[in-house]
Amino acid sequence: MAGVVMNGPSAWSVLDGVDLPRGYRVEITAGKIIMTPHGEDRWKVVLAAAPQIEGQLAEHGDILSDVAIDFPSSEYGYAPDLAIVAPGSEHNSRGRYEWHSLEAVLEVVSKGSRDVDFAKKFHMYAECGIPVYVIIDPSQGMCTVRRRPTRIGTYEDEAEVPFGQDLVLPLTDGRQITINTGGFPKAG
Repeated sequence: MAGVVMNGPSAWSVLDGVDLPRGYRVEITAGKIIMTPHGEDRWKVVLAAAPQIEGQLAEHGDILSDVAIDFPSSEYGYAPDLAIVAPGSEHNSRGRYEWHSLEAVLEVVSKGSRDVDFAKKFHMYAECGIPVYVIIDPSQGMCTVRRRPTRIGTYEDEAEVPFGQDLVLPLTDGRQITINTGGFPKAG
């Protein structure tokens, strides 16, 4: 899907005008609307990581959390836990960023999102050419960093970073973000 132009409706179109309840994460996978309550571990990771990322981006990109991104499919609509938007990216006519604007996506896995994060999102993000995909797993105390996406929906490089070590995200143009994971919660 790399290089694909968005044609047709966005997966998010089905929710236009719908007043969604607060405190729930809403995504669309294989055409199904999935609502899950925000988990405490996820929230703590986002609160710890987002300011670190924002401080290092300065004016060279942006950070988003739980914001709808348009993907080249009417079946999938994701709102990543954290997404790093490339400098100079612009919103589309729907007022959203598209997949090709993302330099990195970080998802905090939970018991309920394990299949989606490790399989469906992994495949979609790679196929769309998202350069860096990180799965943060509080139950394992581990971050899995995947880089170098392929058009067949896989990543060529994978590295594991235990909580407590620095998580380094290589971005475009030689930039990088370093996240101290020492404050990430370990689920018991």
